[in-house]
Amino acid sequence: MENWTRKEWESTILDNKTSVFYLYTPMCGTCAVASKMMEVVSVMKPDTPMGKADLNYVQSIAVDYEIESVPCLLIQKDGVIKHKIYAFQSVPYLLEKIG
Repeated sequence: MENWTRKEWESTILDNKTSVFYLYTPMCGTCAVASKMMEVVSVMKPDTPMGKADLNYVQSIAVDYEIESVPCLLIQKDGVIKHKIYAFQSVPYLLEKIG
């Protein structure tokens, strides 16, 4: 997964039917586990644009998207946020949500 800026995320929303943005912080233990899960998901869904960002560097996203905690996975479909996931239950669960 590539590191994205806010501009790259917003561009991806406009250019793709479905895309995924993974938000984390480096000192978060749960984020470390979620990051490993997202690496697996990204390999299994190579046609779905997926990016990640350290929330410390894209704080405006936290405000605008009302992010409550990390890790957070934003899944957009047709330009609308369909899922905001905080509990990364399993790789199959994430794959189902992404579609």
